[in-house]
Amino acid sequence: MAVELDFPTIFLLAAHLGSEELQGLEEQIPTLTYDIKEAEVILGKVSRKERALFELRKSKLVLEEVLPNDMEAEAAQFTSPKRKRTKTTETPSPKRRKIAPAEGLLENYHSDTTCDAESHASFTEILPSVPHEPTVKVVKLAWFTDSMEAGKVLPLEKYIIFEGRKPQPPVTEMKPPPIPATTAADILKRSLQDAPAGSTRRYRGQRKEDTVIRPHRPPLLKKSTSEDEIDRSLPPIPDFLHTTYSCQRPTPVNPPNETFIDELKKIRTARTLTGDRIGVRAYSSAIATLAAYPYTLSSAHEVARLPGCGSKIALLYQEWRDNGGKIAEAQEDESDARLSVLKLFYEIWGVAETTAREFYNKGWRDIDDIVEYGWDSLTRVQQIGVKYYDEFLLKIPREEVERIAGKVLEHANAIHKGFQMVIVGGYRRGKKESGDVDVVLSHPDEKATEGFVEKIVLSLEGEGYITHTLILSNKNSERGQMPVAWKGDSRKKEEAGKGFDTLDKALVVWQDPEFETEDGGGKKKQKNPNPHRRVDIIVSPWKTAGCAVLGWTSGTTFQRDLRRYCKKEKQLKFDSSGVRSRVDGRWVDLESGGDGEMAPDMLTAERRVFGGLGLEWRAPEERCTG
Repeated sequence: MAVELDFPTIFLLAAHLGSEELQGLEEQIPTLTYDIKEAEVILGKVSRKERALFELRKSKLVLEEVLPNDMEAEAAQFTSPKRKRTKTTETPSPKRRKIAPAEGLLENYHSDTTCDAESHASFTEILPSVPHEPTVKVVKLAWFTDSMEAGKVLPLEKYIIFEGRKPQPPVTEMKPPPIPATTAADILKRSLQDAPAGSTRRYRGQRKEDTVIRPHRPPLLKKSTSEDEIDRSLPPIPDFLHTTYSCQRPTPVNPPNETFIDELKKIRTARTLTGDRIGVRAYSSAIATLAAYPYTLSSAHEVARLPGCGSKIALLYQEWRDNGGKIAEAQEDESDARLSVLKLFYEIWGVAETTAREFYNKGWRDIDDIVEYGWDSLTRVQQIGVKYYDEFLLKIPREEVERIAGKVLEHANAIHKGFQMVIVGGYRRGKKESGDVDVVLSHPDEKATEGFVEKIVLSLEGEGYITHTLILSNKNSERGQMPVAWKGDSRKKEEAGKGFDTLDKALVVWQDPEFETEDGGGKKKQKNPNPHRRVDIIVSPWKTAGCAVLGWTSGTTFQRDLRRYCKKEKQLKFDSSGVRSRVDGRWVDLESGGDGEMAPDMLTAERRVFGGLGLEWRAPEERCTG
């Protein structure tokens, strides 16, 4: 098992990895970090140095390449007896000059002050050598998979694509013994050398070229005396937050730290639009943790101690608090012209983040560009998304959600009496407004649900409620209304992801045909003023209706962690069509009672799924992981 192997700290590049493959690798790597700056090894599907450098630039990690002969030269330099410097006139090697650019200032200092030769020589002899940071290696993914197969961590040499070292900050020289100042110039020079980091102040009469610019120091968690007192009185971390699975925590719709979480969501959106899937997952985990934390945050150190947050999120909290509820990265993302265009495209129904980037790369910058230059290249779903772009962005009040759902249930029971329905999605989690309407229909008679989705769509179309049918899927009926088959971890990459959420469903455009005219007549001649809405109608067989309701109700991170929990802790595969064993592929019935009796309703079936998985029941309003 991976956990038994002593791997170095690994950062996983998302490039060229499918979603399921990426998730599988993340679960196998015991030393995974989501912060590339912490990594000793950067792992990815890369085979050329140029690609490795591109990925490093994209992650904003700067490394100076280290070649084999450089390593040998450094070893010789630090083991040679000639390394000791005994004269101030010795010229540093180019490499030494690069990592100690402030040396010239020291020499100028001595040339302009009164100092005997013995003191000067003694000072230069004790200049400390510069310790080097360990190198960071970009390696092929095969190193990890081969190590797993071999049952031991293999040598890196033949897998390395690029090896580099983080640039060293300038060396801070030791101050020489105090020397009595004999002139005003002496005092000025010493005051400049003692200037605090980041100081660029110039004194009257000082030449511009003599200005001392200190290197920018990375931000650190600042702690005041009052914060020390706050930390000592911090509430204990709740037991439910010690788990990595958000499906084991209560997460309310309006958490105490909602304003800070909203800023983090802006950064996550930008990471989504730029294709940084690892960053999206890291921010999603942190957001889910913060949303479940039941106390109002009071210090950055309170954030740092929370699972899934660490120093990165703590520093962002410190910045947010110090800057009046704003984070610079979030503000920059919102004002970034490219991200604004990508966000506009991403909000088109049927356009994913990859497609949004494709549109941008074609030179399109607004909806009009898409219509003028790319209309014929769009899918039908995308064309509908463009056509009703403004209407689909309008939020749907809870009362309207209930009216739409009621009309769907009314038509279902007109076709076959006895159907039950649950409104799922954000509505069930307690949101005041929804982006679309999601409903799950089921019937105790399994014959009633087979192929039913087509019947309900035709009925609603006939009454004028459905104006467009974008996706109509009968996959569940086609496989006998059984849960998706488990094909094993060794299934081919091209098959990955095909089994997720394959219930019978219809994704449609809805418009209420009922409206009042201004003159009380001539209704058919007047344009319908009601907005078009997005509605998803899901049909589930009764034996797995609890899984359907659970899957379609919960927040995205809750669903992700539920699948991860089932895999890692229970050896099960969960999706909204049911539960399968990862050992032998059999269907696991969690919804029948102890006596084999079917659940009396869909909500009872959902509770039974929680119990069957060994999870504490979480009400829908407690699954708002963001």
